[in-house]
Amino acid sequence: MSNTKVLPLLEPEVPEVTAPCCPPLTERPLTAAEAERTAAMFKALGDPIRLRLFSLVASHEGGEACVCDISDVGVSQPTVSHHLRKLKEAGLLTSERRGTWVYYKVEPSVVAAMGQMLTLR
Repeated sequence: MSNTKVLPLLEPEVPEVTAPCCPPLTERPLTAAEAERTAAMFKALGDPIRLRLFSLVASHEGGEACVCDISDVGVSQPTVSHHLRKLKEAGLLTSERRGTWVYYKVEPSVVAAMGQMLTLR
């Protein structure tokens, strides 16, 4: 008699797709929804610690960083986690747990759209 069990396959988690924030400011006025979404992103980057964490992730080799590599920003680890969560909620970062560590990655489509939004034509 065999002790083996057939386990069901789990579908991999599909990361939520973040929509680019909005069109260039010179193209047309923003809708209320676009303004809300964009303001949340800029508000998240308006804090110096968050901006520094975002920069650390963006400039890290491969565009992603383990939380263990970016936690030395002059605040406690729970505060770092709070700020990373705010950046993630704003759609600027994505995260993936690997073992005991969480790796953060910049959401390139959103950052590109924010840059394009501020480009004057």
